[in-house]
Amino acid sequence: MKQKTKKAAKKRFFLSSTGKVQRRSTKIAHFNGLDTGNETRRKHNDHQVDKTDLGRIQRLLPYA
Repeated sequence: MKQKTKKAAKKRFFLSSTGKVQRRSTKIAHFNGLDTGNETRRKHNDHQVDKTDLGRIQRLLPYA
């Protein structure tokens, strides 16, 4: 039987070209007017998922 992908996880995580699981930055939706330029630029980057969470996320995304 085929496994199903968790759609909520699929929307939040993605694979890099080298196969690492990544996620978008947090706290970028609103209330950013008082941030410094460095903070704003840092929020634009994607972040690698921590290795302690990696197993759980890969279980949610069986075909990723």
